[in-house]
Amino acid sequence: MAGFDKRVASYEEAMEGIEDGMTVLAGGFGLCGIPENLIAEIKRRGVKNLTVASNNCGVDGFGLGVLLEDRQISKIFASYVGENALFEQQMLNDEIEVVLTPQGTLAERMRAGGAGIPAFYTATGYGTPIGEGKEVREFNGRHYIMEEALVGDFAIVKGWKADRYGNVVYRHTAQNFNPLAATAGRVTVVEVEEIVEPGELEPSQIHTPGIYVDRIIQGTFEKRIEKRTVHGN
Repeated sequence: MAGFDKRVASYEEAMEGIEDGMTVLAGGFGLCGIPENLIAEIKRRGVKNLTVASNNCGVDGFGLGVLLEDRQISKIFASYVGENALFEQQMLNDEIEVVLTPQGTLAERMRAGGAGIPAFYTATGYGTPIGEGKEVREFNGRHYIMEEALVGDFAIVKGWKADRYGNVVYRHTAQNFNPLAATAGRVTVVEVEEIVEPGELEPSQIHTPGIYVDRIIQGTFEKRIEKRTVHGN
């Protein structure tokens, strides 16, 4: 990688520098738009005691779920436990700290981290266990709780297309948390399906400008379906 060229040649190079105890922000929603190969590289490296922020923790045996198998995650900010039995088991056994966070709040915590905003107030969660122990302010007769921004040592992101300068386009609902996570990583790594030359992407269609991206790699993806439902005859 040199100058404005953000491309790296291997997943080992893409995740260079990740260490035990770091915080990782991960894009994706269930199995939609997850950086599956970057997650696999984290598993291969065997780093431990990670704090992860993501909408959920994948499923058993895929996505972020693979990091649970060797107890690589010690704390996670997530919106729900979902379809992952191992995640549920570790949470109930107090083997992992789970900070359940409403989806909109989680998205805003990442956005705030990327924007340099240290904290914000939201009415979501006030008067519930979500708000316990958090600062409360009243604005115009309504109570709000303070939520702190999230910033990661690494942000791992899945895009659709990018140019070698790191400008990224996401595809439809696979966008989800990815552009928010991309802005809030001290090191942001993006894996995409296709890398094109600068100028081939329509500027008005770019979701994440290259200024936020440190490394980019082209990969191949399984794109597993989380739950398949078919209509019987």
